[in-house]
Amino acid sequence: MSSEPEVEGKKQVAAFIASHGDEFDRYSDAIWQYPELGCEEHRSSELLQTALKGYGFNVQAGVAEMPTAFVAKWGSGKPVIGFSCEYDALPGLSQHSIPEKSPVLEGAPGHGCGHNLLGVGSMLAAVATKQWLAAGHHPGTVVVLGTPAEEICVGKPFMARAGLFEGFDAILDWHPGNYTAAQYTTCNAYFNIRYHFKGRTAHGNVPWLGRSAMDGALLMGHAIELLREHIPPGITGAANTINYTFSHLGPEYPNVVSDRATVWVVGRITTAEEMEKIIPRICRCAEGAATATGTAVHEEFICASHDRIPNKAITEVMDQNLRVLAPLRFNEAEQAFAGKLQETLGLEPLGMEEAYTDLSGGAAGVSDNAEYSWFAPFSMLRVAVAPAGVGLHNWQSVAAAGHTIGKKAMKTAASVLAASAVDLMARPELLAEAGKEFREQTAGRDYRSLIPSDVEPPLTINRAVMEKYLNTQTNGGAE
Repeated sequence: MSSEPEVEGKKQVAAFIASHGDEFDRYSDAIWQYPELGCEEHRSSELLQTALKGYGFNVQAGVAEMPTAFVAKWGSGKPVIGFSCEYDALPGLSQHSIPEKSPVLEGAPGHGCGHNLLGVGSMLAAVATKQWLAAGHHPGTVVVLGTPAEEICVGKPFMARAGLFEGFDAILDWHPGNYTAAQYTTCNAYFNIRYHFKGRTAHGNVPWLGRSAMDGALLMGHAIELLREHIPPGITGAANTINYTFSHLGPEYPNVVSDRATVWVVGRITTAEEMEKIIPRICRCAEGAATATGTAVHEEFICASHDRIPNKAITEVMDQNLRVLAPLRFNEAEQAFAGKLQETLGLEPLGMEEAYTDLSGGAAGVSDNAEYSWFAPFSMLRVAVAPAGVGLHNWQSVAAAGHTIGKKAMKTAASVLAASAVDLMARPELLAEAGKEFREQTAGRDYRSLIPSDVEPPLTINRAVMEKYLNTQTNGGAE
């Protein structure tokens, strides 16, 4: 049964969110209107940092050698509760907030995964929690973790390697989706590596004078295909997968033997320990292909993240706070908007799902928030931002993320996160239970960064794309 201070605390954070919603809506709109790709989120990161400073947070910018990463803290002592903040967009998804395909600027980025809502919603929850603590009810520390480049799983692994996730009692997160539920899901470990082959050009009528980088790349791809049979298949819902593409090749003329080619490989493997055995085998595919074709190959290790360790105890706290909220309600215009988005995909126009889904576990898609789960009890809430059948990472989701639909979802997420933080700070037995489960889940599994110590964050990985749209507003305001 809830204690009186806890009940009062939840009322206070709810009141703050209700009274400051318009302010945080404007922050979300600003990030949505200027979407930035991973490691290029300079405006978005600065906006979040400035807002947090305005609410008294001490902000450390440019952490883990990433200019757009930050850690913002308020308070002192235990417990220490973290809120995860993401703000990177996706390439090629520029879109007005209307239910028909209408890019503001063709080819420009857009918030197809709703990170304009995610980052601001987490910040709103953290600020509401801070305001409650500042009223003098409980000791504790609130931390906002500004993590760039989630879409390429870069920010959190490098921040973890820098030791920035140590000392937390719990870390809370949320993500836009097609339904609303608290989840204690696993996700696969992940790696992202490029292999650059270098050969020697020659005229196509005397190819024996050259050394084909393309041959090396093709042979590596074939070797990966043969390797698939010899790695474990994974589990239902979390298969072990390896994908690759030839992301760079040249010269482009067919009558010139190619002297450069890149094989870009990503993999999703059930556990970090299993993945550490598979990555060297991928590397040997590259080395063998280079040897066979008389070319050279250089490995560019981009990033790697761990599998996620779910915590049911923390998730149950989130679920209980979700249940006491009034269900999400969308008005007639919002439901019509959502229905039109569904029709663009040939779906029945059912509109937004308003009911809350039951507490669930299982496996989910890869996210670098898995890194948190190795340091502290971790849980994630999913809140409906787009209608059923409208997957994330498409223009329909960009339209919804910039609409009033997205803003309602964002404030629901902030309310659940803040209420859960109040629970965890006011009721030590909840953190004790979550900590016990965390120790059991991590027994015999020590965290070790999967990124080689000499690898630096890939700060320029999206630079060329973003420079095309620099100083250009790429999304219009919400309709």
